[in-house]
Amino acid sequence: MNLSDKVVWITGASSGIGEAIAYKLAKEGCKLIISARRVDELNRVKSNLNINEENILILPIDLEEHNNANKWTQKVVDKFNRIDILINNGGISQESFALNTTSEVEQKIMDINYFGNIALSKAVVPIMKKQKSGKIAVITSIIGKFGLPRLSTYAASKHALYGFYDSFRLEIKEDGISVLLVCPGFINTNVTLNAITGDGSTFKKNSPAQENGMKTDVLANIFVKAIKSNRNHKYIGGKELLSIPFKIFLPSLFYNIMLKMSKNKK
Repeated sequence: MNLSDKVVWITGASSGIGEAIAYKLAKEGCKLIISARRVDELNRVKSNLNINEENILILPIDLEEHNNANKWTQKVVDKFNRIDILINNGGISQESFALNTTSEVEQKIMDINYFGNIALSKAVVPIMKKQKSGKIAVITSIIGKFGLPRLSTYAASKHALYGFYDSFRLEIKEDGISVLLVCPGFINTNVTLNAITGDGSTFKKNSPAQENGMKTDVLANIFVKAIKSNRNHKYIGGKELLSIPFKIFLPSLFYNIMLKMSKNKK
């Protein structure tokens, strides 16, 4: 796929993975919609993009307020008349044991990571159907393949994305729309720093795994190659990705290690 002049909507574009993808796609000649909650950070990203004003739209959104998905989508169509690629990257992480997490916090995580994600896809797909072409790229997580202590609801939200999009891709394939699920491992972002705790406060500590993870620009290069391909799924990360076959082939040992990790974190 040639990405030049493609209209690409990126959520979670104010930092981390989304920001890095925006820079890479700008170099590919894409027309960009960059979305997140923080307008000041979106403006910062825009200033770094070196892209003509007519080829970019800053669209602030809060995925927790996913009932507005159709209104957001209409703003994109009003600007560019089409949507070629939606990159569903926005989300929030968790840092709390399940029994210490309120139902309100669990609902918030699911609203942002799952319901907000799919609401945007369902709003965009009718546009793509009219075009008879389009691609939805969903940033999931290695935690969508197994759980870890203090990440129960986050893991649930990422597992749910797999279930939804594996089904949805089959429903829209004949309309010329494809779905790419991208599963990152540990990436050097502030996702843990900005994670939500059991009472709704911000964790404000980063994870050594994140700090030592793959750089976002490296991920962005791999991601864009995957976008250009016909792949349905792509893992991106380091040695941590070996945990996925480890769970499949040595499940008892895998869960014993997870239990030890849980005890160490209490």
